[in-house]
Amino acid sequence: MRIQVINPNTCIEMTHSIGESAKKVAAPTTEIIAVSPDHGVPSIEGHYDEAISALGTLQLIKEGRENQVDGHIIACFGDPALHAAREIADAPVIGIAEAAFHVATLVATKFSIVTTLSRTRIIAEHLLHEYGFVHKCSNIHCIDLPVLELESNTEETYQKLLEHCLKAKQQDNIGAIVLGCGGMAKLAERVAQEIDIPVIDGVTAAVKLLEGLHGLGLKTSKWGDYNYPIRK
Repeated sequence: MRIQVINPNTCIEMTHSIGESAKKVAAPTTEIIAVSPDHGVPSIEGHYDEAISALGTLQLIKEGRENQVDGHIIACFGDPALHAAREIADAPVIGIAEAAFHVATLVATKFSIVTTLSRTRIIAEHLLHEYGFVHKCSNIHCIDLPVLELESNTEETYQKLLEHCLKAKQQDNIGAIVLGCGGMAKLAERVAQEIDIPVIDGVTAAVKLLEGLHGLGLKTSKWGDYNYPIRK
C-alpha cells in the first residue's frame, strides 16, 4: 500500500524526520510518501497556525487522492483540517493525536500526554473531549520548547522529554505516555527504553492503523457528513 504522510508545516527537516519514523514501522510492502506544503507556517503552535496550515494540508490531500494513495496521515498533534480532509478523501485519513489516543488505550487504562509549549495544552484538551478520551487522560505535561527546537537541538529536547515522561510515570497513576508532537516521533523508542513503559508516537501509530484499515478493505465513509463537499 501507499501512505501519504503530511507534515502540515513547511519545515523540510521535520518532514524528513517524520517520514523516516514512519518508514521504520511500515510493512515491507508499504510505501511512505512524506510531504509538506510549499506555503504556510514553519511550525504549528496555536489556533492561528492551524488555520493557516489547513489550506496547504487540504491541497496535499487532494494531490494524494489524485495519485491514488491508500491512506493519509496528518502529522501534527492538533489534527488540523482532519474532518475537512475526510470530506475530500476516498482513502482513510488519520490524525496523529487521534491515532495515539486510540493506541494508548489498547495498552493501558490511562495515559498522560507530554507535548511542547504550554499554550498548546488547551488544543490537546479540546481533542480529548472531541474524541471521547478525556476520562482516559490523567495529565498533560509541557516541555516548553518551541516545535522547531525539536529539530535543531535534539539532545536538549530528549533530556526535557525524558524528564517530563519520568515525572508523568511517577506521579500520574498511568500506564502509557502519548507524545504530543510529530517532531517527537524520532525520540519515542529511546524514551520508552529508558522509562520502561509504553510511549506512543502518533505518526507510527497512524501508519499501523492505516495498514490495518487497508487490510480490512475499509475506506472513508461517503454517507453523511463525510460525503464529498457540495459543489458551489
